[in-house]
Amino acid sequence: MEAFLASLSAVAIAEIGDRTQLLLLTLAARHRRPWPILSAMLVGTLASSVLAALIGERLGSALNPRVVNLLVGVSLIVMALWALKPEAVRGDGVPRRSLGLFWSALVSFVIAEMGDKTQIATAVLAAAYHNVAAVVAGSSLGIVLACAPAVLIGQALSVRLPLQAIRVVSSLLFLGLGVLFLVRAARGSP
Repeated sequence: MEAFLASLSAVAIAEIGDRTQLLLLTLAARHRRPWPILSAMLVGTLASSVLAALIGERLGSALNPRVVNLLVGVSLIVMALWALKPEAVRGDGVPRRSLGLFWSALVSFVIAEMGDKTQIATAVLAAAYHNVAAVVAGSSLGIVLACAPAVLIGQALSVRLPLQAIRVVSSLLFLGLGVLFLVRAARGSP
């Protein structure tokens, strides 16, 4: 139980203000469809938590911060470009409902979580407690508790803000974060 509670509290706190929260907020504001994004967050959270816990338990700190920063920077710049693209709509003006948003959100979330402080915390906690199941459960619930409100807030904001403004601001935020991570990768800083 200690491994679960330690993971839950550490990861929930670490996730506050994190780039994955920003990603989910932006996706929800842009697409105005929280359910595929929440579903992707749940699947992505479980996948990244399991991966981090297994790595933490077996390999310790084998992550190269420079490569992680490079991958995250490039993915955020791709997200910046993608954020500018208007969403495809049906003839009646309603956005197409497909697995596209789910898969885009899932891949983006998992990439954004790579080498993230919550994933590193999960790896360290798994190494410390040697209880992968409890650490994964606590870590996943911590991320969900911190990120689900961001999705709901993003969706609520989208109703009040013009969609083009959301696209431009989202793109600029992703671009700025992407450049920041590329600079970190170039400097070799974690």
